[in-house]
Amino acid sequence: MLPPVKNDRIITRFPKCFSPNAALQTKDSFHPQVKALCQTQKSATVNCNIAKVIVVGDVAVGKTCLISRFCKGFFDKNYKATIGVDFEMERFEVLGVPFSVQLWDTAGQERFKCIASTYYRGAQAIIVVFDLSSVTSLTHARQWLEDAMKENDPSSVLLFLVGTKRDLTTADQLYQTEQEAIRLSEEIKAEYWAVSAKSGDGVRDFFFRVASLTFEAVVLSELENSGSKHVSDIVKLTDASEGAERLSKKKPNCCR
Repeated sequence: MLPPVKNDRIITRFPKCFSPNAALQTKDSFHPQVKALCQTQKSATVNCNIAKVIVVGDVAVGKTCLISRFCKGFFDKNYKATIGVDFEMERFEVLGVPFSVQLWDTAGQERFKCIASTYYRGAQAIIVVFDLSSVTSLTHARQWLEDAMKENDPSSVLLFLVGTKRDLTTADQLYQTEQEAIRLSEEIKAEYWAVSAKSGDGVRDFFFRVASLTFEAVVLSELENSGSKHVSDIVKLTDASEGAERLSKKKPNCCR
């Protein structure tokens, strides 16, 4: 039996985007069908309680620190490169419904790419991380996205372009890099965010945005796949995240 969702993981309103100029959606509320479904919950016909989110990007851009800041509430100065892939599970309550987000922290080193890529498939969202103080890491973001999309359906994946280490950039540098990042986000149809794992600035808002958008997308997809025209026919959203907690982390032999 899983413990109750923490009070600081409860989402009752649709989170705002970072910038209206680089957002997947600029609306201020959940889709009417999603809200209606969450209010009814009468009989179980679909299971839309979990989302897989993969995090990709160059080595040392701050992927692990970003996840640790949100999931564990601290910034670890003793950086260690991820080997293959790490896994975190965050439980939310969205509009009164339990919803879990699997965060797959993939290695940025070239020699571990074959391990990490085996975990790309089946993602509901892809977070491409770059370092705001490194233009090179932003340049590489496109290739990371292309690699991740090889294992996923472009029409059903939400994309986020996230600049980290905001605290290390000057105002002029931040402005110039953000302009390039926003142009790229528009081109690849991703939502842009700038955060700091060290200070925590923007981290909570970003992950709440990811959770909300993926929750909405998963619910709408299940509604469409069910073929039901009546929201009342699709009701109870069960919590299978306990089973997800037991997912195997066994890694392939290809990069040993």
